[in-house]
Amino acid sequence: MTPAFDVAAALGGGVAGREHAWRFVRDFAAAWTGQPLRDGDGTPEDELAAAEGGLELVLPRALREGYALLGRRSDLTTGQDPLVPPGGLYADDGPEGGVLVFRRENQDCASWGIPMDRIADDDPPVVVESADGWIPYLDRMSTAWVELVLTETLLASAHRYDACELPDDLLPVLEAEYRRVDLPDHPLWTGADESPLRWYAAPGRVLRRDGLANHSWVHAGGQTAAHLGLIRAQLPGPWVC
Repeated sequence: MTPAFDVAAALGGGVAGREHAWRFVRDFAAAWTGQPLRDGDGTPEDELAAAEGGLELVLPRALREGYALLGRRSDLTTGQDPLVPPGGLYADDGPEGGVLVFRRENQDCASWGIPMDRIADDDPPVVVESADGWIPYLDRMSTAWVELVLTETLLASAHRYDACELPDDLLPVLEAEYRRVDLPDHPLWTGADESPLRWYAAPGRVLRRDGLANHSWVHAGGQTAAHLGLIRAQLPGPWVC
């Protein structure tokens, strides 16, 4: 049996750069999905070069390396807010000269991108198009890859996922039973009322809390169905599934 993977332990101290992000993604994919990353899971070099040629720019190293590692792993990148294929990357109007969009909400309600004035950075910041316009999302693309994989894997695992509007009296239980994952607070595109997003974890279990207001929503995922059952037992809220 695969040991229970602890997201909080693997990200202790935060994402320490690109190599740490790729190591986390490899370890998480192998444990959580049972399918280690393979050579064919990445976007081929000719597709990346063609995308750069069409855009007439060099992709940031953190964006390019992420595509090369897992750009074709749909279970890690297309659960809710899909990664844009390299050939679909495009520049959108935005602050300070526009934004290179690499991810979109599945009903085209939001977009994630890299500010064009930071496109030459190896590991640039990411912004999101929210109800309030383009706003800061995460300070580095490598961190955004980790968040993307966590979110897309969590929301794509139908038989190992559940959600609930957590009653106030269970929030202390959440904070006692689960360790805060060392990712920066980041906004949900729907607006300030559902922000910030914060992650919590224990071995084999991961939770995303949306917002800090009373009765904030919690999205929960288990490495196995049994892990999800343990979350429901520890936090006996009005689970959806």
